[in-house]
Amino acid sequence: MGDYVIDIEAESKEIRKRYRALLRACKPTLQRGDKQEIRKAFDLALESHKDMRRKSGEPYIYHPIAVAQIAAEEIGLGTTSIVCALLHDVVEDTQITLEEIEARFGKKVTKIIDGLTKISGVFDPNSSLQAENFRKMLLTLADDVRVILIKLADRLHNMRTMEFMARHKQLKIASETSYLYAPLAHRLGLYAIKSELEDLSMKYTDPDTYKFIAKKLNEKKTEREKFVADFIAPVQEILEEQGIKASIFGRPKSIHSIWNKMRKKSIPFEEVYDLFAIRIVIDTVDEKEKTECWKVYSIVTDLYRPNPDRLRDWISTPKANGYESLHTTVMGPRGQWVEVQIRTKRMNEIAEKGFAAHWKYKESNSDNGLDQWIQKVRDILGNPEQNALDFLDDFKMNLFSDEIFIFTPKGTLIQLPNGATALDFAFEIHSDIGATCIGAKVNHKLVPLSHPLQNGDQVEIITSNKQTPKEDWLSFVVTAKAKSKIRSSLKEEKRRVAEEGKEILERKLKSLKITYNTDNINKIANYFKYPSSQELFFNVAKGVIDMKNLREYAASEKVPENTNNNFSSHVTGLVEKLNKKDSDTILIGDDLQKIDYTLAPCCNPIPGDDIFGFLTVNDGIKIHRTSCPNASKLMANYGYRILKAKWASSQPETSFLTGIRIIGIDDVGLINKLTTVISQEFKVNIRSLAIFSNEGIFEGNIMVHVNNIKQLENLINHLKVVPGITSVSRYESEN
Repeated sequence: MGDYVIDIEAESKEIRKRYRALLRACKPTLQRGDKQEIRKAFDLALESHKDMRRKSGEPYIYHPIAVAQIAAEEIGLGTTSIVCALLHDVVEDTQITLEEIEARFGKKVTKIIDGLTKISGVFDPNSSLQAENFRKMLLTLADDVRVILIKLADRLHNMRTMEFMARHKQLKIASETSYLYAPLAHRLGLYAIKSELEDLSMKYTDPDTYKFIAKKLNEKKTEREKFVADFIAPVQEILEEQGIKASIFGRPKSIHSIWNKMRKKSIPFEEVYDLFAIRIVIDTVDEKEKTECWKVYSIVTDLYRPNPDRLRDWISTPKANGYESLHTTVMGPRGQWVEVQIRTKRMNEIAEKGFAAHWKYKESNSDNGLDQWIQKVRDILGNPEQNALDFLDDFKMNLFSDEIFIFTPKGTLIQLPNGATALDFAFEIHSDIGATCIGAKVNHKLVPLSHPLQNGDQVEIITSNKQTPKEDWLSFVVTAKAKSKIRSSLKEEKRRVAEEGKEILERKLKSLKITYNTDNINKIANYFKYPSSQELFFNVAKGVIDMKNLREYAASEKVPENTNNNFSSHVTGLVEKLNKKDSDTILIGDDLQKIDYTLAPCCNPIPGDDIFGFLTVNDGIKIHRTSCPNASKLMANYGYRILKAKWASSQPETSFLTGIRIIGIDDVGLINKLTTVISQEFKVNIRSLAIFSNEGIFEGNIMVHVNNIKQLENLINHLKVVPGITSVSRYESEN
């Protein structure tokens, strides 16, 4: 017992230390009386959580303090938010009620905590309503963006301290983070947090690649630092001569963005040239910002030759999340491209702290893209008709995309996501204009609705009152607003047709002497494999189902029961079908049973890969790699359908399909050399070969059957040494 007391002593000392550090972080925003408010919140949190511990065994209070610290230091939020961050788990985890919070801290704090409590339960691992919950979370965002900012701080701290959690939880939380929270941080302009969230997600979903890149970055650290110093010195000198106050530093690229580059371009680590960016932050007054940035640009480009295609001017037209900066890529002193970012202190703070910094500079910047964006979120959420999962995908689409600027015939500027079409523009102006749009004039030339717009286009919409939204419109609009409006009017139309179908079906069943009741309708829908009675009515109205089909139904004595997507019986069914094939290679579920499965074609897992099982509605269990491009979406949206899976240690010699991408210099006999290595030295069967040769460059995609990841790695290493081959990599998919 004695030890334990000392332990408590040490812990309370540590808690006090962390609390003092938090106060130091809040100092820049403290007003009179704020310290007392923070103290009051801290005392309440300390008291409420006193008997709770985190998974790591630490006192629970460490977590709210850390979240408050991130909110203050890394997002730059003020006292109200700090109070809310300290109390963010109190209502949910302890006896304290919202009424008590309101009595002690007032309405504003209560509203934010209510929002946080609503979303803390949101990502419940057993919840199939993941997207529905995300939607709720955004509703609270539309009320007060601080809810989301504190939620991001909470998520960041959880991601930083996730090592004590069970593996399946880590995977689920990491996937959700890369799927939802990182894009949200990006959209709110919190670049540092976005990058860290992406890196931490990758650390858990694809640990091998993460460690590999981290190690590579570390090996060349000193060399890089020297390069940065050499690059900066002459720039610094001229800036000083000209009397421009600026700090310059090299900023390494995040592991996740390096990996993205390697994947997108199919290149090895060594060929990713921009492993870091040089950032020049100018200390100047608001009126001179633009002039000084261009002045620095001219100094840099006098010293180093710029790449003309790589100039990005977000100072004249900031991004919708308020990001302002001038980016250029220049040829450095050792024949290496280097990205240079030029911005002022104010711009830098907005880039680092996003929305929170906006408030600080609000007076000078009232026309702020974020307000418009939040207004858009409100519009989307205002449409109750939409299926939550579609909503999530559309929303994500709009989170990630950069903007283009389009002019109306009168010269008003409209902001749209990259890739938007003339039809998106029509819906952006007004949903009625979108719904009746038949074409557009872009820069005075007539174009179809699906015409993709370019930055700076001037667009005039042509409408007709005979036009109504069509199903194929969904395939070429990109804005969430257009998608949701089109969907709801198509639904309306479908509902109208289904109503007619219902009446027709009623008459037909009467003549077949089948009682028209819900039970029978469900059975008939099931028999024809329609997911809902509405689909059934719709198809009756369209003439897809007629008397002949209905007679067949009546004749089939045994009507399948209405399967209610009951997953546990689904799993039992799968276990019974076990003998269908040899399932020894993968063990599935918490108790690691042998259950029937198929390997997902999107990532072709092979023994040795990190994998998980996904319970599909119609195809049984599919096995994916945890680093599969679709994995994070599945885990984030359908956490309740994810099953543990691992390769059995005693695998029979079964072969698995996987793809290898080979790039090299085209040469006579190259294919022969490659196939010799594959078929003869390794005795590996080739399933398909696709070869492209373009101006002396050879590219081949080869699908091969291998036994496990060791054999694949071995094969790749042997192919790399074939003369003329420049890169060999595994690639995800056949399609």
